[in-house]
Amino acid sequence: MLERSELAENAINCLHDEQYDVPFNLQNLNHTNMLFMGGRDTESLNGHWNFAVDLLDTGLRQRWYDMKPMPAEQRIEPWDYDPYVGETIPVPSCWQMQKEKWYFFEGSAWYTKAWDYQEAEQDERVFLRIGAAQYDCKIFLNGEFIGNHYGGSTPFFAEFTGKLQAGRNWIMCCVNNNRTLDRVPMRNTDWFNYGGIYRDIEIVRTPAAIIRDLHVYLVPNNQYNLIHIDVEAEGAADNVEITIAELGLNTSIALTDGKGSLEIAAQPELWSPENPKLYDITATFGQDQVTDRVGFRQIEVKGTEIVLNGVNTFLRGISVHEDDQYLGKVVTPEDLKRRFQHAKELNCNYMRFAHYTHHEMATKMADELGFLIWAEIPVYWAIDFENPATYRDAENQLIEMIKRDRNRASVIMWSVGNENADTDARLTFMSNLVKTARDNDPCRLVSAACLVNHAKNKIEDRLAEHLDIIGINEYYGWYEEVFDDLIEIGENSNPGKPVVISETGADGFIGEGAPKTGFFSEAYMTEVYQKQIEYLERLDYIKGISPWILYEFRVERRQNMFQKGWNRKGLISNDKFTKKASFHLLADFYAKLKS
Repeated sequence: MLERSELAENAINCLHDEQYDVPFNLQNLNHTNMLFMGGRDTESLNGHWNFAVDLLDTGLRQRWYDMKPMPAEQRIEPWDYDPYVGETIPVPSCWQMQKEKWYFFEGSAWYTKAWDYQEAEQDERVFLRIGAAQYDCKIFLNGEFIGNHYGGSTPFFAEFTGKLQAGRNWIMCCVNNNRTLDRVPMRNTDWFNYGGIYRDIEIVRTPAAIIRDLHVYLVPNNQYNLIHIDVEAEGAADNVEITIAELGLNTSIALTDGKGSLEIAAQPELWSPENPKLYDITATFGQDQVTDRVGFRQIEVKGTEIVLNGVNTFLRGISVHEDDQYLGKVVTPEDLKRRFQHAKELNCNYMRFAHYTHHEMATKMADELGFLIWAEIPVYWAIDFENPATYRDAENQLIEMIKRDRNRASVIMWSVGNENADTDARLTFMSNLVKTARDNDPCRLVSAACLVNHAKNKIEDRLAEHLDIIGINEYYGWYEEVFDDLIEIGENSNPGKPVVISETGADGFIGEGAPKTGFFSEAYMTEVYQKQIEYLERLDYIKGISPWILYEFRVERRQNMFQKGWNRKGLISNDKFTKKASFHLLADFYAKLKS
């Protein structure tokens, strides 16, 4: 048994020590070591990896990561798992979508792949980048623990510089998707708990001196004439050169302790949904160079209005999840193009990316196509608001999302949570997240889906005082009954700032055996949308809406005869093709608002 081998070191500890995970839970792969990626060359590690599920965390206990490739006949103990042969899995993928036996599996799984390394440039640095892995991902290189990352939806980096050997190297990832009481989100959610490395995994090579971060935005001074640039770099050079050729800008930013800022007078053409103008930007630091395509716009709140570039803007939107009938949480360019095409057919100018950070392709595509985006982290329902470790996790996910996407003009607000009970601990937790969002990005709004007191018909959430935009999730016609309460909520609340209906809708099943009338029928769903639209036209305090949801999505908790493991509130069925009658109702309503 491996428990008795030199690898495990101590058989009793290997079998009985329940603190085995502690040395591997540093969470040292976080926002502090992110690398700006615009324009960088990468080497893809996508493809088939050796794979094994590990429900009992035997791999950490038995030190699978330290096993060296060895023919079976030369081993002196029988191995419980061989990282180098056996089952494989494609990366990116969700393991639930690969084999039926893994469909409801929650726990650890091991990925192993060989990578042949040859130094390309003298003194080069080498990083592993993973676009997202659900949820805790531990990285090992040739048996050495490099670090781990918490958070299932944001990118992270592990530096391999100085640890690689010429020729073959073994990369191992232990990915764990357990729902626990201290994670973000925790156990009880309303979307499927996929597992695995489900976004791209790649190698990034850089010079020794690197640009860590680049943040470019239009100063929100109502003059639209000043561009602010922040840079962070590591290395011997003293300056970062910035070029925006189309604006005739070529300037240098001096660094102090690796950081520098500059504001430049300019008159850029403003980005908007009607005119999604983008500019190519280049930053050079010694031998390192990065690029980006950035739009310049100003988003602000004036009283109860949302104002884009000085124009009052109503958000005609739709909520979306990352979910696919066949791929799970994996996103492809074709899938995204279809998503934006359907949003365009709905006459949307806005999308809510619920309830976690979506693929980076999505915000880049929104920039190009001209959609406004609500982006959020999964501080969802019940979170351990009193736990400092939980806050650290939430704050890191927020900063990673912001640092990845804060050059995206399409993203107009960061959302710090959804439907949380208004306790003192929660207020402290989330108001600190609001401050963190503003500290890391001064040119966007901050929002959350807040609580409505249905007994008083009033927005009654202390967090609302800290927000720029108040989101409310209301399901009149589905979970609540009296539509007139929507009018009363506005009269009773006097929020003094814009309110967006972040969710509303009803289930409508259209498959075989679908009901003709009543709950879960398409007819009933249509009635709910008709009534919602009728009342929305009377609600002056509402400045946007993102109904729930564009496509049906997979979820464990929905198990009646019509849901069958799916939320059926999608305006389009889970084939992402068949539109329900409510789709056309909403499209017509938005067309009227648009004109």
